[in-house]
Amino acid sequence: MLTVDFDRLGLRPGERVLDMGCGAGRHAFEMYRRGADVIAFDQDADELSNVRDLFVAMREAGEVPEGAEADIKEGDALALPFAADEFDRIVAAEILEHVPADIQAIDELVRVLRPGGTLAVSVPRWLPEIINWKLSADYHNTPGGHIRIYTDAELIDKVTKAGMEFVGKDYAHGLHAPYWWIKCAVGVTNDDHPLAKAYHKLLVWEIMKQPRALRLAGKVLDPLIGKSMVLYFVKPEPGTSDG
Repeated sequence: MLTVDFDRLGLRPGERVLDMGCGAGRHAFEMYRRGADVIAFDQDADELSNVRDLFVAMREAGEVPEGAEADIKEGDALALPFAADEFDRIVAAEILEHVPADIQAIDELVRVLRPGGTLAVSVPRWLPEIINWKLSADYHNTPGGHIRIYTDAELIDKVTKAGMEFVGKDYAHGLHAPYWWIKCAVGVTNDDHPLAKAYHKLLVWEIMKQPRALRLAGKVLDPLIGKSMVLYFVKPEPGTSDG
């Protein structure tokens, strides 16, 4: 279940890319399949171990182009262990809403991105997220949980002030917002509730089979209630910034 549009990001084979806060690795795997040189970065060693195992399995199964590389790196988003201008593309999906010092994390992303490179940042969208918060305190009052709700204007402002140029916005996972509203209404840990179970089966069907009806429903719902907001930025070349 991808949030970022890699064609819009401009990803090309052979480019060095960073999946910052990779989690289970969904975006890292797709970039690897597309022939990139991928670094999956996270602070969770167990998750990274699983990601590395899947990188190996993908290689052995012949799922990646010749020459593509992938590795993992554990560390802190506030002090990325990479050189300046090291990456051609960066994905930071559903991570900044967890980081207290988000401006510092954004500065680090900009630092390690090369001039002319592109950045995709996704966070929970304001309206679906505020509904979740109002329905359930347990949704966000958990260790490592969501600590803020971004408006598009706030996040665009923070990233552009770090030196990036905003180039586009999209929304994703419109079918998933109602699922989380249901979960928050019946109890976020109450997976056995009949309504939650039924909707979960619908989402599994969507992900595994991608039926045409649900694809069309997603296209309609994404701009209306898409759970994720995706912002795209480019790092200006020297001498091209308006500032």
